[in-house]
Amino acid sequence: ADRATIEEEHALELRTRDRERKLLKKVQQAIASIDEGDYGWCEETGEPIGIPRLLARPTATLSLEAQQRREMKQKLYGD
Repeated sequence: ADRATIEEEHALELRTRDRERKLLKKVQQAIASIDEGDYGWCEETGEPIGIPRLLARPTATLSLEAQQRREMKQKLYGD
């Protein structure tokens, strides 16, 4: 394989490892949240996150509404 292909494969491997490392951290935080009795509660509003959202994204820390508000703010303010 040529150098460009090798570099692209290396970059992909690094991105994959970074994504996996971030996911592992979120899973560990979710387990800690379960242990503390906080799992399933929105960290922003204190409201329940909701079973459908937790089934779709077990590491969610925000309710769907709070997540949408955060994304809207990021879009508006580039935060």
